[in-house]
Amino acid sequence: MEVLLEKSSPTLASLKVTLTKEDYQPKVDKTIKDYSKRVNLKGFRPGKVPSHVIQRMYGKSILVDEVNSLLSNAVTNYIRENKLQVVGDPVPDRDKASEVNWDSPNALEFSYNLGVATDFDVNLGELPAVKRYGIDVDDAELSKTVDSLRERFAQTLHPETSEAGDILYGTLAQASSEFSTSTAVPTKQIKEETLSKFVGAKKGDVIIFDIRDTFTDESAIAHVTGKKKEDAAELSGEFTLTVEDVNRSAPSELNQEFFDKVLGPGQAEGEEQFSEKVLEIIKGNYERETEALLRRDIENSLLENISIELPEEFLKEWLERTNEGKFTREQIEEQFEDFKKSLKLSLIKNKIADRDGVKVEYPELLDFTREMVKGQFGIYGDDENMRETIDRVAQGYLADKERDNYTSVFNQMFDNKVLDLIRNQVTTDEQTISVSEFEKLAKGETVEA
Repeated sequence: MEVLLEKSSPTLASLKVTLTKEDYQPKVDKTIKDYSKRVNLKGFRPGKVPSHVIQRMYGKSILVDEVNSLLSNAVTNYIRENKLQVVGDPVPDRDKASEVNWDSPNALEFSYNLGVATDFDVNLGELPAVKRYGIDVDDAELSKTVDSLRERFAQTLHPETSEAGDILYGTLAQASSEFSTSTAVPTKQIKEETLSKFVGAKKGDVIIFDIRDTFTDESAIAHVTGKKKEDAAELSGEFTLTVEDVNRSAPSELNQEFFDKVLGPGQAEGEEQFSEKVLEIIKGNYERETEALLRRDIENSLLENISIELPEEFLKEWLERTNEGKFTREQIEEQFEDFKKSLKLSLIKNKIADRDGVKVEYPELLDFTREMVKGQFGIYGDDENMRETIDRVAQGYLADKERDNYTSVFNQMFDNKVLDLIRNQVTTDEQTISVSEFEKLAKGETVEA
């Protein structure tokens, strides 16, 4: 067997593979013998079909299969052993393949077109410093978060008299159509000009209103009547609401019940300890967000400072061919810049991983998936009674071949490991900024120095 690489440009090459009869014939003969033992043909005892009969009936298809297997291995091994930066898949030269005489084979020649990325080096220590931001979480941010939590865990009050923003519960009826239903009427969905009818209402009051002049939209009418939106559009005329209760949502009081709802029972005793815990959570959340921003900026720095040329036309044709029916050429053109960035990052990360021996083992994948499962189900701590269940769910998740979860988790862990490695080798410029400045950066806006 002979494999030769010929480069026509820095990003395009052809791989010529020549197979002699000595390369493929022993494999063909072995497969024919195996067929002789396994094939059942009328007129022959099981396992006793003569080889020349198998050759006559299946010889060409066996030859094609064995040659294709040899070619696939030859191309893959050559690319791996010579560390070619191949992008896309090797594309067989169909004109060359059509010249092969499968009826009288001897030396067989095949050719594959390759798209390759140009050579590049990764010197992380030479990259410009990447800004890493620390967030200054002040008392105002803490107060805003606590107020938001108080709203989220709001308490329900039952005042005697309604105000704007309350919800009125009662019986909605229309005498002319004999319609009647129990309902909840949010005053937030009532038009400003008719809101006064629903403010100041007490239990037992009867409110008379025109349904078309009262609510802000068809969805609100459908909600209070319990009808489908299209059916609610046909309602009109005078309705009555007999008030049975008034509900008001009020921010939760800063008490132990509220602390336990937010953090869990026994996690904070008193307002001071509660504030300290919430502040830790805020800082932890921003720490994760700043790390995500740092990751984005590191990737941008890699792309800006490491030059890699790609065979763009080859890749576009390959994408169109492999995604036939899924994406048009126009869609590929529109998304190609993002694809190029992703491909270049993948090439850079793979080179770093290969150089530094980054590996992901199954026990690591299982541990990672366990933590993911615990997070999804809100399981905290290390409850022994839950371990077996968590393990079973995690193993089942990784074994789901239809969704290819194993590959997804593997790629995520691999990416995290490589980025952690990069993170420890690049120089960072530490800066402290306010929450508002960070929010601008996260949106891609510039912040004044």
